[in-house]
Amino acid sequence: MRPRITISKENYLKAIAEAEGEGEVVKAVTLSRWLSVSAPAVTMAIKRLRRDGLIRAASDGQLSLTAAGRQIANRLLNRHHLIERMLAEIFGLEWYKVHEEAEQLEHAVSEDFERKLVEKLGAAGPCPHGNIVGMDSPRARRDRGLKPLDEAQPGDTVLVVSVFERDRAFLEFLDKSGIRPGAHCEVTAAGHEIEGKIGPRPIRLERAAASKVWVK
Repeated sequence: MRPRITISKENYLKAIAEAEGEGEVVKAVTLSRWLSVSAPAVTMAIKRLRRDGLIRAASDGQLSLTAAGRQIANRLLNRHHLIERMLAEIFGLEWYKVHEEAEQLEHAVSEDFERKLVEKLGAAGPCPHGNIVGMDSPRARRDRGLKPLDEAQPGDTVLVVSVFERDRAFLEFLDKSGIRPGAHCEVTAAGHEIEGKIGPRPIRLERAAASKVWVK
């Protein structure tokens, strides 16, 4: 008998895949932070997901997806990506708002509607935050010639390619600063903060924030 897949289970599986995509070692505390839920709630969710054969738990507490869990997570990631593109490219929603909207809509998309979105948008374009469809990782980004902005040096002129999309306040800050995919940034200083210019506009980011902006 196949396990019943609830929205809560989908959220946990997608969070594991997303955290892995950011290079994190995923444990219970990771999920508590990513999903803003209590430790006891995470413990119960892990028990259910293990029972259903959707995740594995190593002796040190590290969590990973089984093939079945990965299939569900990838489906959600793909739908999330398509919905973000739909909201931005078809409806013109501001790029820093689409992630939260897609988080709600991704669970309601049917396979038929997903196919229509692929027909309309194509399957391979980046989302409004510059991120590619499906799984990604820091190593994969480096293999594509990207690096975090905090590694740029004074005198570098870099192209913003993608940004961390799961923090609305961060995205709004980037938008107000003019830091978005497709923007060219001239780095002028790289000390405790990264300073530069986007056109005539000066920018300044703490290194922790700059590490979430991938450039080429």
